[in-house]
Amino acid sequence: MSKEIEELKMENEKLKKINEVKSDLISISAHELRTSLSALKWILKMFLDKDLGKITSEQEAFIKRALDSSDRMISLVNRLLTLNHSDELDIPFDFKKVNIIKTIEQTIFEFSGEAHKKDVDLIFLKPENEFPLIKCDEEMIRVVFQNLIENAIKYSQADDKIFISLKHNSKENRIEISIRDTGIGINTKDQDKIFNKFFRGSNALEKDSLGSGLGLFTTKNIIRHHKGKIWFESTSEPGTTFFITLPVS
Repeated sequence: MSKEIEELKMENEKLKKINEVKSDLISISAHELRTSLSALKWILKMFLDKDLGKITSEQEAFIKRALDSSDRMISLVNRLLTLNHSDELDIPFDFKKVNIIKTIEQTIFEFSGEAHKKDVDLIFLKPENEFPLIKCDEEMIRVVFQNLIENAIKYSQADDKIFISLKHNSKENRIEISIRDTGIGINTKDQDKIFNKFFRGSNALEKDSLGSGLGLFTTKNIIRHHKGKIWFESTSEPGTTFFITLPVS
């Protein structure tokens, strides 16, 4: 019995050291990210303040949007640092009323350069009618959109299209979001594992060897914390559609 206790103690000590190393790596990476983002922020601000010469109104509008993105990323990194030094096991969510259309538009803008470079069209089928505010953690929901849009672009070819649509189901008081691409799709044999931690589909690995396999796992957890649902429809060729439902409040 004492031998088993000693083995358990050794195992716990080993796990503790592994977690400490992981925590240090997260802190170092987050600090480096924050330093780089802060430097970028002040360079963008110098352009806006005309310290580096005159800019056109169109250039100013784009720089302002880039500065907003930088500020949001700095906020997210600060949050990551706080969580890393916290004893809490669950990530705290900050629920507020959010204009989800604006959040989607901002996220699409962040990927517009990448989509343009790959000759992929990002198309937002924006609702024409008035849309309700939803109660959510905006930064976390932004991570969901970022993960899904980034994957859609990554696994698309030149001239492919990505359609993002949004509707309000007033009967059930929820919003329904879909992100549809015409990319490589998800193999049938991989579909039941696609939300697993660290999992990457075989055709995804062939297309792009880089990736952590954490994006969809994280996305599903965020949606779960919002009392929502996420699922997909896909075949190996015509592409994939991810569906999300979120309660309005």
